[in-house]
Amino acid sequence: MTGPTPGAPAAGEDGPITVFLLDDHEVVRKGIADILGTQPDLVVVGEAATAAEALARIPAVRPRVAILDAQLPDGNGIDVCRDIRSAHPEVRCLILTSFDDNDAIFAAVMAGASGYLLKQVRGAAIVDAVRQVAAGRSLLDPSVTERLLTKLREPAPATPNDPIEYLTDREREVLDLIAEGLTNREISRRLDIAEKTVKNYVSAVLAKLGLRSRTQAALYGAERRPH
Repeated sequence: MTGPTPGAPAAGEDGPITVFLLDDHEVVRKGIADILGTQPDLVVVGEAATAAEALARIPAVRPRVAILDAQLPDGNGIDVCRDIRSAHPEVRCLILTSFDDNDAIFAAVMAGASGYLLKQVRGAAIVDAVRQVAAGRSLLDPSVTERLLTKLREPAPATPNDPIEYLTDREREVLDLIAEGLTNREISRRLDIAEKTVKNYVSAVLAKLGLRSRTQAALYGAERRPH
């Protein structure tokens, strides 16, 4: 299936394609906004630097497309995508990241993302991607499509009796500290690791346990602690 004609609005929609940008780097947001601003059928209607800001602003402006940075100071774009798509399925999400990571690609697709682009792509590719997903099409960067298909073809691992068996020793430590009510900063100090590393562990814990929020993780961890 061919994409829409460059410079033209997505088929079946009136008015410009509205876009929301989420990235913790202002320079990146400005760069993407400048690229999109050269197109008559695209308009940026909002921006955010954190997951919390995005979750508050996206429902207010209801963009047709949200471009979400995968790694954020207070979370990640994949979780934002999952939450937004759950509440507002009409919003199409594109995950933008610097990392070519198979697990992240798979997680993005499972979260309902319509596309996954590496930050190294040319501006024209971002413009085309926005138009494609606004028209209701799914899009994956060509360099990662084959690896995703390979991942999908892999047989599912046997499910353990207890999902906590998926966690590494360090991830279990993080879960226990979440259950104690510690913040990421406090956990980083307790374990003597970077706060960004803690965020990555928290994301992994949620994904492996099938949980949607830190609160659920805290409750899960508390229930498992000896009384």
